[in-house]
Amino acid sequence: METARLLVVSRDPTILRALWSIEEPSKWQLESAASGWAAMERVQSGVSLHLLLLDVPLGDTDGLHLLRWLRRLRPELPIILISDRGDEAKQQEAIQLGARDCLVRPLEDQQFQRIIKHHLSAESSASEADITKPDMGQIGEDASLVAASLVMRQLLVQAELLAESDVPVMILGERGSGKETTARLIHTLSARSGFGFAKVNCAALPSDLLEAELFGSEHHGNGVPRPKPGRFELCQKGTVLLQEISEMPLALQAKLVQVLQQKRFVQPGTATLCEVDVRILATSSTPIEPAVSQGKLREDLYYIFSQYMIHVPPLRQRREEVPLLMHHFMHLLAKRYCLSPHSFSAVVLEACQSHSWPGNVGELEDFVKHHLMEGNGREFGTSLSELEDVTTEARSMWLNSMGPQGLSGNQSAATAWGDGSLKSIVRNLKSEAEKTAIAATLEKTGWNRKAAAQQLKVSYRTLLYKIERYQLKPAEARQEG
Repeated sequence: METARLLVVSRDPTILRALWSIEEPSKWQLESAASGWAAMERVQSGVSLHLLLLDVPLGDTDGLHLLRWLRRLRPELPIILISDRGDEAKQQEAIQLGARDCLVRPLEDQQFQRIIKHHLSAESSASEADITKPDMGQIGEDASLVAASLVMRQLLVQAELLAESDVPVMILGERGSGKETTARLIHTLSARSGFGFAKVNCAALPSDLLEAELFGSEHHGNGVPRPKPGRFELCQKGTVLLQEISEMPLALQAKLVQVLQQKRFVQPGTATLCEVDVRILATSSTPIEPAVSQGKLREDLYYIFSQYMIHVPPLRQRREEVPLLMHHFMHLLAKRYCLSPHSFSAVVLEACQSHSWPGNVGELEDFVKHHLMEGNGREFGTSLSELEDVTTEARSMWLNSMGPQGLSGNQSAATAWGDGSLKSIVRNLKSEAEKTAIAATLEKTGWNRKAAAQQLKVSYRTLLYKIERYQLKPAEARQEG
């Protein structure tokens, strides 16, 4: 029989001593965490946990937040709340949030044993699993962050946990993976959400302009020098995101350390000491440790940010989210450009989910935008939605034509598929589907071009252009040829 693992989140030595005294090595193994962050790291470490005891003393305002995050991350994990007598409101809220049980201080050893054994029993777990487990297929979306995969749900929980504190955070991940979105999420969920959010790309500006952008400069208006505030002053009580922080010049890194440690700096060109109250987040698209060893990032700055780091996984590690993101971007972009959203064929969805997406979410959004614009334009002679029904058939015909007997002349499979990129594959699929639709309509109307143009809802001139482009001919002409 597997030894059950119990995790108790508490700073109360009396509770810890009581639990250690009744630990049964043959039945359960007890571990402890002194903070919510330590508990989250333990839950996400990959080691299986069977029960969690959460101590929320009177006056603690963070314990129920932790309970909410734990329930989202591990809905099947039984959680028992430990609270004080007279705190019925907190106990009731904990049950509503998904706690399995509540214990009230002072606690007895027999009470501990009885509760632990009950919630570790197979019967209890089986009977309550359906009640506590939410629909894991549901999209969790906050600030345009789709969190349908396990790795993204873990990221969402980390972001929510960090939003409650005011510590500087380093967000790591490949380009386009969603680092800025994660930073905006932390800001939106924090107490600073009612104030400004500013982002500054440290790799896009030369040293003097970057210094002026962040710390301000001396502005000469009408011959009178006046200080011009930078982002740190303009974003008081808000959040500043420093993108690609390892590209920041070392001299400015030293000033940034002063802002992080002392909440103040001397404005360039003046002797003015500026007091600032901002939360600073940073991102890097490259591993941060080599930047320290290469002297591109100060060690003291790295130490400040290394306490709290988030890794945003690349899209290829969460392929199940690709269809969800595609539909999300389609409706978002359609609303932005006042266009009608389109659906995606099974062929396109399958191709997109199989693609590695080296540009990550940014590349996917660009692809959906291209898809939307092409569908609303007349480049293909008909809207994408009108081609959906023939796309699968066209793909089959196209693949058959690429067989050993199907390639004409010097055409190769590589030529038929374009350059092998996803955009080229989908573009060729659309072209083949359009060619099939136009040919079928022309045959149906007896090659009455005006009637075919009306059915396809394109202009007569556009249809003539398409016929010439695809070198379409009536069946009789093809037989004579």
